[in-house]
Amino acid sequence: MNLAEGASWFAVFAMLLALILVLIRAVMGPTLFDRILAVNMAGTKTVILVALLGFASKRPDFLDIGLLYALVNFIATIAILKFKERGRLG
Repeated sequence: MNLAEGASWFAVFAMLLALILVLIRAVMGPTLFDRILAVNMAGTKTVILVALLGFASKRPDFLDIGLLYALVNFIATIAILKFKERGRLG
């Protein structure tokens, strides 16, 4: 394993640690908006984690999965906030 591979796997583990901390904030958040923000951040960190895993394992097709998950994360966050504000999605 060369230095670049070691650094990429270190980045994967660091992102996993950050994801765990964000999920703890999502559970402990005092308000609903703190929890929504934490879940949105967890989704963003998951996209970064998928991209890092694709880079570390030399599989660039993981980027397509990450982009798709980013779009789903964005739409879900907008839908949740709209539902919170209006009480309905329509």
